[in-house]
Amino acid sequence: MDSAILFILSSLLTLSLPTQVEPAKVNPKISVIGIVYCDICSNNTFSRHSYFLPGVEVRLDCTFKAISPRTAEQIAFSVNRTTDKYGVYRLEIPSVDGIECARDKAIQSSCRASLMWSSSSSCNVPGHRTTSDEIAVKSRQANLCIYSLNALNYRPSRRDITLCEN
Repeated sequence: MDSAILFILSSLLTLSLPTQVEPAKVNPKISVIGIVYCDICSNNTFSRHSYFLPGVEVRLDCTFKAISPRTAEQIAFSVNRTTDKYGVYRLEIPSVDGIECARDKAIQSSCRASLMWSSSSSCNVPGHRTTSDEIAVKSRQANLCIYSLNALNYRPSRRDITLCEN
């Protein structure tokens, strides 16, 4: 093929390409977090004698629905997480195409946490075992969503009346 014809064809091809490149849509990173504490007074509240429990095994069951005009896909999974030294468990979910943060009160996704076992022999009777109530927060960072689950707790096998009297 003649070099002049090749030059003309490549020029026409270049002119037919869009001049602006659209920015790629950034899918949100999703964090699921919660805490586990020892409820010393066995009243399902965090009192001044309560403390956070490290090393507790928590099971997370999550379902995320993709929002797309072409599909109604759903991603469901279960994972175990262990609380850190502050009693916090966390699950970082990589961005998934079509998954968006909750909008208003219509939550398209959900996670539930369940206690598996306690790391403390002195605080190992389950109190609040499972939670499905969550608060979905869209961070000021445009690509971060946080699902904050209600607190879970264990209790001692015997209640210390001297600590828990009013």
